[in-house]
Amino acid sequence: MVNVPTLHGTTPEEKRKEIRAYFQMCYKRYESFFNLVSNEAAYYQKADALRHPIIFYYGHTATFFINKFKLAKIIDKRVDPLLESIFAVGVDEMSWDDLNEKHYNWPTLAETQAYRDRVYAIVNEVIDTLPLELPITEASPWWVIMMGIEHENIHLETSSVLIRQLPFEYIREDSAWEECTTYGDAPSNTFVEVPEGLVQLGKNKDAQLFGWDNEYGTHTSHIPSFKAAKYLTSNAEFLTFVEEGGYVNDDYWCSEGKAWRDYSQVVYPLFWIHRDGEYLLRTVSREIVLPLSWPVEVNHLEAAAFCKWKSEKLGVNITLPTEDEYVRLRDESGVASYLEWTSQGKNVANINLEIFASPMPVDSYKHGEFYDIIGNVWQWSRTPMYPFDGFKVHPMYDDFTVPTFDGKHNLINGGSWVSCGNLATQKSRYGFRRHFYQHAGFRYVQSNYEEKVVTDYYTSDDIISQYCHFGWGENRLGVENYPAKCASIALEVMKDKPRNKAFDIGCAIGRSSFELARGFDEVIGVDFSARFIQETEVLKQNGVLRYTVPTEGELESFHEVNLKNYNLEDEREKVAFWQADACNLKPIFKDFDLIFAGNLIDRLYDPKKFLDTLAGRINDGGMLILTSPYTWQEESTPKEKWIGGYKRDGENVTTLQGLEEILGNDFKLLDTKDVPFVIQETARKHQHTVAQMSIWEKR
Repeated sequence: MVNVPTLHGTTPEEKRKEIRAYFQMCYKRYESFFNLVSNEAAYYQKADALRHPIIFYYGHTATFFINKFKLAKIIDKRVDPLLESIFAVGVDEMSWDDLNEKHYNWPTLAETQAYRDRVYAIVNEVIDTLPLELPITEASPWWVIMMGIEHENIHLETSSVLIRQLPFEYIREDSAWEECTTYGDAPSNTFVEVPEGLVQLGKNKDAQLFGWDNEYGTHTSHIPSFKAAKYLTSNAEFLTFVEEGGYVNDDYWCSEGKAWRDYSQVVYPLFWIHRDGEYLLRTVSREIVLPLSWPVEVNHLEAAAFCKWKSEKLGVNITLPTEDEYVRLRDESGVASYLEWTSQGKNVANINLEIFASPMPVDSYKHGEFYDIIGNVWQWSRTPMYPFDGFKVHPMYDDFTVPTFDGKHNLINGGSWVSCGNLATQKSRYGFRRHFYQHAGFRYVQSNYEEKVVTDYYTSDDIISQYCHFGWGENRLGVENYPAKCASIALEVMKDKPRNKAFDIGCAIGRSSFELARGFDEVIGVDFSARFIQETEVLKQNGVLRYTVPTEGELESFHEVNLKNYNLEDEREKVAFWQADACNLKPIFKDFDLIFAGNLIDRLYDPKKFLDTLAGRINDGGMLILTSPYTWQEESTPKEKWIGGYKRDGENVTTLQGLEEILGNDFKLLDTKDVPFVIQETARKHQHTVAQMSIWEKR
């Protein structure tokens, strides 16, 4: 087993060798796990209705390396743009009520494997040749390499859950993935007192190990004493809940839990099987008689219902622990940290794939007065994912955690048998939707502690706030709101043309998309920034968006967007938002009556590539509207890719001329207009700009 390299070291060459070995082991281990799938057809079957088929995940982790290397300018060419479009962005944990039934043309397994092989060679070459300075910091390109490796470790775990859900006839056993064969009776669970104490979460930028954005910052809290179960909740303990009608008694289920239970029609945990009067358990590669001594694996909603039932049985308040209570429990147990146990070569828990490729009895690994503080299965908490003080996104992966700050994702703690690398470290933080299945169970606590964390917070990121105000605020210079004005012109231009579907490319915070929905049956808005899309989703789901704007110095003003105040409440159901690269759009974006691209073309890395695809996405007679101030700059667009603003053969070439050369065969230029806009930086500082709008009709 090759463990996570530290970010520090004595010589760059030794660290290069260490990271190379870690990458190669993780990459090949990921492929090895997919060998458990015995039939290629299984790669294209949805194991879970709310997830992609596993062929996506097999290609996705390789594509991640290429996308991030390209973004970080470590490489300058893609490997396969088509496959990288297919494998790049995918909804990974949808709710049961937001299913996306769009179809994808998945590549063959052989094509995907060939792609993975090419990426493997490229990453090895990068590791062998990229200059390396120690320590590795967040600004280093080597951080991006570590990001790719740890991203694949995450998908090793999530893919193992999907493989576990495939039809059993598609799965084979493999000696490389040995599962536990120790069963027996479960120990009787008891409570152990956890004394009060201070907990401190978060880590510094000079930490020894790589971390994801949500791990950094600070959080301190004083936790009163509480009691915690000595063991994880076993299958035997949960079986009593099932047999006493826990799944059919509404009193034990919250409203979200009832909605999920009624939709899924569950009467026992997902991995249980009831056959011929007995319960079986589906592991990744076997069906076995339900091992009563193993920890139960459930989602958060099931765990919370069990706690309600347990509270009624015992007459005290039984609940899931908060993240802080889990950390207090972990501190009290004295369990070793990742660097401590890996450096000493000790097996301290069923974690990091060091013991079995399955759970094992809950009384196997003792930590202080408790068992399984880490490992075996993840432990659900009642804490929603939230940012620590000082949280900042990493520019190379701005949507890793931000989309989970929605109050709908709860933290899981401690890691499972398959949690490797960062997932196995004591500082890791992962949150999933409450109906989501991981290799996760729970430990209940007796506690009355009331946690205070904020998930519905004011957006204070400077760029996000600026675009929120640009899209939804009014300014002091008397210039009309730009996205609203552009959408109004677009609706006028459509006149009596069909208004079935519009495409808003570079939608930012969504104002133009919502405004277009006044006149269209459906509007799809896309933007390259995941943070922008996150804010538009908040607005769509809640009808409200809050943000701050700097006024002077450290002072700021608070603003709230409420769709009701714009008479846009009814348009919420007509818009959909996606993260996407305008120069590498998926084939599913087509059949539009209008495409609007506001202030986009002079910020693209390849505007001609973008423009060349538009004719195939617009219906005959449909309209294309482009706006831009034509502020070409090499930081965004290589000069050889500019479509105007330069001299050719001694003559000026304007951007409008360049647009006519590219679009002229498929579109007729109908009109141009000047549309001013203002961007407010502070209360007294504004940028005033005039964009040119060009209006085109598909021939």
